[in-house]
Amino acid sequence: MTSAAKAHDSDTSDPAAEGKLKRKITGPLLFLFILGDVLGAGIYALMGVLAGDVGGVLWAPLLAALFLALLTAGSYAELVTKYPRAGGAAVFAERAFKRPVVSFLVGFSMLAAGVTSAAGLALAFAGDYLTTFIDVPAVPAAIVFLGLVACLNARGISESVKSNVVMTVIELTGLLIVVIAVAVMVGGGRGDVGRVVEFPEGATPALAILSGAIVAYYSFVGFETSANVAEEIRNPSKVYPTALFGALITAGVLYALVGLASAIALPAGDLTESSGPLLDVVSAAGVGVPDWLFSAIALVAVANGALLTMIMASRLTYGMAEHNLLPAVLGRVLPQRRTPWAAILATTVVAMLLSLVGDLSTLAETVVLLLLFVFISTNIAVLVLRRDHVEHPHFRVWTAVPVLGVASCVLLLTQQTAKVWLFAAILLAVGAVLYLAARAATRRQATAD
Repeated sequence: MTSAAKAHDSDTSDPAAEGKLKRKITGPLLFLFILGDVLGAGIYALMGVLAGDVGGVLWAPLLAALFLALLTAGSYAELVTKYPRAGGAAVFAERAFKRPVVSFLVGFSMLAAGVTSAAGLALAFAGDYLTTFIDVPAVPAAIVFLGLVACLNARGISESVKSNVVMTVIELTGLLIVVIAVAVMVGGGRGDVGRVVEFPEGATPALAILSGAIVAYYSFVGFETSANVAEEIRNPSKVYPTALFGALITAGVLYALVGLASAIALPAGDLTESSGPLLDVVSAAGVGVPDWLFSAIALVAVANGALLTMIMASRLTYGMAEHNLLPAVLGRVLPQRRTPWAAILATTVVAMLLSLVGDLSTLAETVVLLLLFVFISTNIAVLVLRRDHVEHPHFRVWTAVPVLGVASCVLLLTQQTAKVWLFAAILLAVGAVLYLAARAATRRQATAD
């Protein structure tokens, strides 16, 4: 990535200027916002899946996935600092392709992915982790949980990201416990360091790492949500790239260390068979960490992911409404709090309805597929918008980076099953119908006026 570049035109206003939303997110808060969104609950189960692909070489696919994520992150860094307004990928698509239907479908893909993820996280929160402490029905607990998240979201972005600081620190503590526990284990002469370079018998190393990287890539998804709070970041042109790349690299290094620790503590077969591999790793280390502690940490990780996902979904809805891609009512904000209450209410209701479905396994895979389409759009938008100059300094990524970003997304798309492709196509078709219906209603209103 290159240094910031200047461009001159009159298209975009000063990014530091106050809009309808308050600029309350500082550099450290943004770093923790992104880190908290990336360090989701998935890493607590990821090692078992990866072990089936790469044996003990868990660190390799995690670092490969970090590289793939950084490619698309470069495109986000350029576009967010160039156009620091809420709306994210949908606004980038609108500027680049000049076709409202494309912008709507990109935004709809993000919304579908985000709200579905929040519903899944709510169900995860209300499942086995919560029953460790209190036995309540899952669906009602999930709905109450989403309501509490909405209240915190509506109270203010500053309160939300400060809550994220606390929860991210707890998530980090859980992963550091894994690393430190195994370090103590090795210091005591236990564990097998040699396993960190052992592939499954008969596996081709390059293909095994690629297969594992496709799985590991999912653990880095979440950084894109930060584009939707661009309008609430102080000095985004300076702060955003540092926070984005810093958070991703921090997560990648921590993931790799957890991968090394997992392989040292347990054989690949034991990790693959476990539904809670990191808990088993800590238990194998024998350092006396109680089992309930990891259940509590997992609950915090899930809650943090849900909060940040709903912040993204509501800000995206608000941004699309501001750009006439959704009804204008969704752009309303609370007078004192200056938070997008209508967007928060709408996205929360949809997430609550989705939580009633119960089985979201296919939807979860579809989330990733939809996000890959969004990433392709964003990488292409960077190249198209190079012709558009703005007055303020902004980050500029090497031209090869978005090209490689598109290629990486296409590579990951080829690994999806036909069932997931069909489900995503149905969702996008529903989105297209909603868009056409909204356009028809707008034309009828214009005619009546």
